[in-house]
Amino acid sequence: MLTLAELLHPITPDRFMADYHDRKPLHIPADAHSTKARIFDWDRLNGLLAQSAIWTAANLKLVRDGAPIPPDQYCTRTRIPGGEVLRPAPARVDVFLSTGASLIADDIQTLTPELAALAHMLARTFGAAVGANAYASFGGIQAFGTHYDLHDVFAVHISGEKTWQLYQNRADTPVTMPGNGGDPRPYYQQTRGPLMQSVRMRPGDVLYLPRGWYHDALADGPVDGGNASLHVTFSVAALYGRIIFGLLEAAAMQDPAFRTYMPPAHDGDGIALQRHLADLGQRLAALAASPAFLDTIAGKQAELVPRLPAYGLPGRKPLTLLRSTGGPPPAASGPLAEALQWAFSQPTFALEDLCAEFDTVDEATLRAALAAAEADGTLKRV
Repeated sequence: MLTLAELLHPITPDRFMADYHDRKPLHIPADAHSTKARIFDWDRLNGLLAQSAIWTAANLKLVRDGAPIPPDQYCTRTRIPGGEVLRPAPARVDVFLSTGASLIADDIQTLTPELAALAHMLARTFGAAVGANAYASFGGIQAFGTHYDLHDVFAVHISGEKTWQLYQNRADTPVTMPGNGGDPRPYYQQTRGPLMQSVRMRPGDVLYLPRGWYHDALADGPVDGGNASLHVTFSVAALYGRIIFGLLEAAAMQDPAFRTYMPPAHDGDGIALQRHLADLGQRLAALAASPAFLDTIAGKQAELVPRLPAYGLPGRKPLTLLRSTGGPPPAASGPLAEALQWAFSQPTFALEDLCAEFDTVDEATLRAALAAAEADGTLKRV
């Protein structure tokens, strides 16, 4: 499994966070000893594509000249329990790839242990949702025109070569795509600015792009010229401020001040209402800065980090059974408090079941809280 230091080598994580993260692009050429390209390859892509039951038009797309190929042109309708799906037909897909289309396989981190581990590392590092898409291109025809993404990007080049064009402009912390549902390409062309850097990506190279940075890419050469290019892009979508509105509302409504009627605006020239609103604002600020609310946000970030599957069959773990003796759970906040409340509400529970049910809570922290409850007698082993 690649660590952040290995992914960024020879740039250190500290330097990356200080100089590049959410600031500017970074191209890291592979050195002679790089193993970064080994996280994926053509054989593994072909093996995944051969598992036809996992692919539909929603997660396997073809794109050419900046526009998606309509799914009914490369898929066939397949009956499944409960309805029909559009399933990619290998022969049809191959025809489009032979004419310059690019193939995009979405969310392959869920299908490949090496990519799952790297996505997990990035999710933990940045407190973000992380997905991995594979891009296979065959030269000469561009898949996507100039655009920007709504998330940070780490692209790891696997095979062949591809030229990325990076432009000077950057959209300001975008959270929606431009165009109002129409064709955004004219907007991108008008706002991207002049070319800043042309990056030739080769196997083992890594390219970091902050959210909103204008770019496009092309596998050079003719379609039949043998320059097949394969790279994996990790999208890193961290939480931003909008999430606090709903969370603050739920927390604030526990305070009677937020359930109190507001004074009429005409009462005393509005001074009473002004004071009331100022008081609510101060209460919200205090709530947002409280340790409990910090724990809530930390819990939301933890929910974005998937737990890596770890089976050890045929071996199985013995269950540790516990029950409450009637006392209250240990004092806690955020997701840990929710886990303890659930445990103490059960007649009997298994420690392993609790860890699985609340997998966003750090297991060591959860075990320590239960050990403390055992020590003070509020929990007993069955």
